[in-house]
Amino acid sequence: MFMTSVGLAVAAIPEGLPAIVTIMLSIGVTKMAKKNSIIRKLPAVETLGSSTVICSDKTGTLTQNKMQVVNIRNINGEVTNEKEKEFILELGTMCTDVDINYDKGKEELIGEPTEIAIVSAANNIGRNKIDLYKDYARINDIPFDSERKMMTTIHRVGNKYRIITKGAPDVLLKRCTKCVNGDKISSLDSTNILKIEKENNNMANDALRVLAVSYMDIDVLPKIIDSNTIENNLILVRIDRDD
Repeated sequence: MFMTSVGLAVAAIPEGLPAIVTIMLSIGVTKMAKKNSIIRKLPAVETLGSSTVICSDKTGTLTQNKMQVVNIRNINGEVTNEKEKEFILELGTMCTDVDINYDKGKEELIGEPTEIAIVSAANNIGRNKIDLYKDYARINDIPFDSERKMMTTIHRVGNKYRIITKGAPDVLLKRCTKCVNGDKISSLDSTNILKIEKENNNMANDALRVLAVSYMDIDVLPKIIDSNTIENNLILVRIDRDD
């Protein structure tokens, strides 16, 4: 009886079955690899299929760690005037530490992802940082630090100087006394502050990260260049970015 059972089992299983199974599994793994999905242990597939919640590090996993400017706003909402948009991006790209390298005619931006996003947005409208620095030479700066949550660059504009500061909106708002309002400059009174804070909350609810940019033109630089003498009485503009 035992020999009969063994004989039936051998007869029922083709000799080429192990080879066929191996080949089919290899083909399946190859197709999964093309979709960036490789499973080392088959039980993991069953576990994944029964999962209801997956927790993952977003940056570099679900995203590419590449930011882009998705919106430019003032106190009235999205900026539609091209000249105003160009001016805001000029300020933003000049107040960065991004290096631009050219390798075989290809441009490469090196720096922090947030700043690269701003420089890229300016490049897209023909405002290259290198060209801007030729017209508005950067002569000094106050580097970013985690306590101030902002950075400042100082540029020569003819016989005058332009101070550009960018940083966290809630912090920078306290350093500003005026704001860009369309094609004019308005006083940053309590009404405008409430508008800006409301806009920031709305964008935060939309998962947008907000970066504020401000500037000021002066005739003479103070003898001491620091946060107290430079980063005050600024004019607020804004750039929104998304990761």
